[in-house]
Amino acid sequence: MQKLVDLFYKVLEYLLILLLAGMAVMVFINVVMRYTMNSGLTVSDEMARYFFVWLTFIGAVVAFREHGHMGVETLVAMLGRKGRVICMALSNIVIIGVSAIFFWGTWKQFPINWSMSAPVTGLSMGFVYGIGFFTGAGCILIAVERLIRILTGRVTEEELAAFAGENMSIEHLVERS
Repeated sequence: MQKLVDLFYKVLEYLLILLLAGMAVMVFINVVMRYTMNSGLTVSDEMARYFFVWLTFIGAVVAFREHGHMGVETLVAMLGRKGRVICMALSNIVIIGVSAIFFWGTWKQFPINWSMSAPVTGLSMGFVYGIGFFTGAGCILIAVERLIRILTGRVTEEELAAFAGENMSIEHLVERS
């Protein structure tokens, strides 16, 4: 099961690469066309914006899985194992709540977004802003899994070190870049 989850996140990483590359290529081609031919591709501006939205929200889930978001590591690093476990549990409870609100907000806004069309492509805005479902659900699933592992006593020292920001060796930083 873990290999399947790892494969899923590897696919997400490749999707992020494709979105970033697609965004960069579209903007570059549009800039070159505007300066050399005095015209541009109207679809490239719109799609670059949508790719950026998707890139940001998919990247948030991947970064959350890898403990890549900002945290108050100086406080957590001063605590012992029990304090870190409590902070990690509280943090995941807050993340579940906030992600649930985000998911619910996306759900409430979705009918409005679905009925609206993008000005150039005609694409439903539900496709653009519906990425909130993925981000909300993804963060909830990760946080619930972590919370279950905390409550059942299966959290590892490596996870606690990552939560406290103590696993930032040169090798780990190179791996993340």
